Amino acid sequence: MQYNWLNKSNNKKLIIFFCGWSFDNKPFERLNCRDFDVLMFYDYRNHNVPIEIPQYEEYYLITWSMGVYIAYILREFLPNFKEKIAINGTPYPIDNELGIPVRTFDLTLKYVDTGLQGKFQRNLFKVEADYEKYLLAPVSREIPDQAAELLALKDYIQNSNISYEKFYDRAIISDVDKIIPTKNQINCWNDNAEIVMLDSGHFPFFSFESWEDILKCRQTQN
Repeated sequence: MQYNWLNKSNNKKLIIFFCGWSFDNKPFERLNCRDFDVLMFYDYRNHNVPIEIPQYEEYYLITWSMGVYIAYILREFLPNFKEKIAINGTPYPIDNELGIPVRTFDLTLKYVDTGLQGKFQRNLFKVEADYEKYLLAPVSREIPDQAAELLALKDYIQNSNISYEKFYDRAIISDVDKIIPTKNQINCWNDNAEIVMLDSGHFPFFSFESWEDILKCRQTQN
């Protein structure tokens, strides 16, 4: 696992962000940090927290996609959070009803080299305009290490059993998620977290101007 300080300015509040598979810090640098320090984790080829988390007055957890699962399995190594948010992910990353369907995951892994050259990124977005925005600051990682990360994740997930105990406070779910089906996310979070529906695709971060906007996102599902 790797980490990046998106902001480290001796603020009193820290957001810890676990991002999704294949990503790094580049697409998230546009988000305004305001009066939060922001520590980001990514690249889950191993699951060891790579830094001693400093002392802050308040901690907030924001997780996205595969990061929802990773943060959950590492929860005992993390601080106590004032709020914990899952975005377009579940604690069951490979699951036909509650996560990514098995066949979809296997096809992604089988064709990972070609998928990461464009198709996968396009599927992250609901509209082409957001994909064009992403291309202004795309992920800088190389395809071989992204592919190695996905293979390592599959091996770990398949050899682990998870029984989810309520942890997340809120789940933000995009209405058109082409990576983790929207209906599977709703299946997972019903009765397990406050559900907030968002007009977006799997990568919803162009819907926000700041990390604080994510913390305040509360348009609850009817």
